[in-house]
Amino acid sequence: MMKIAFIGVGNVGAPLANRLQKLGHQVTIAARDPQSQTVLSALALNPALLIQTPLAAIETADAIFLATPFAAIESALTPLKLALNGKVLVDCTNTVGANLSHGLQSKISGSETIQQLVLDARVVKAFTIYGYENFEDNHYPGYGDLKPAMLIAGNDPVAKATISDLCQQLGWEPIDTGNLAMSLHLEHMALLWIKMAGAQRNGGFVWARLQR
Repeated sequence: MMKIAFIGVGNVGAPLANRLQKLGHQVTIAARDPQSQTVLSALALNPALLIQTPLAAIETADAIFLATPFAAIESALTPLKLALNGKVLVDCTNTVGANLSHGLQSKISGSETIQQLVLDARVVKAFTIYGYENFEDNHYPGYGDLKPAMLIAGNDPVAKATISDLCQQLGWEPIDTGNLAMSLHLEHMALLWIKMAGAQRNGGFVWARLQR
């Protein structure tokens, strides 16, 4: 059992928090406003989720999931810089610009900008290459033992191993793509997925890995 905190429980954070709690983990919402609509909606989905102030939630957590809109990361993380030192921080955000372009003009990944904000956190990019539909339900029966792929990136091997284990518990095949700079490619995969899902009017597909 891990202690997991969520900064952001919207369309992405809420289903991940719900499923991780149901796997037996202690999941806490780091809430600046416990009465916000997103917090109340997450509690309606799963009343067993705990609520604490952001600082209290982060200080006791083994891993922290960052699932806010990308524009909110600086205001969310700046007051928590010291508390995040040495912590595993899972970046679930995507930086999306106009017309589904990369919000940072593909010059740097969003994950690397997060690492620059919290230099001593152990940032892992994960849970970003799909829409929220697949975090609610990633079961695709009829493919035998083949599992949907979850591509991750990060500089800290131990942190990546921790998040890979959570991926497996959630029914994903974790695939380590390399260091945190690889997050830029994962963010492009997210944009590709959004465009494909929009064209098909269907969020019900995932990537998978076939190996010889």
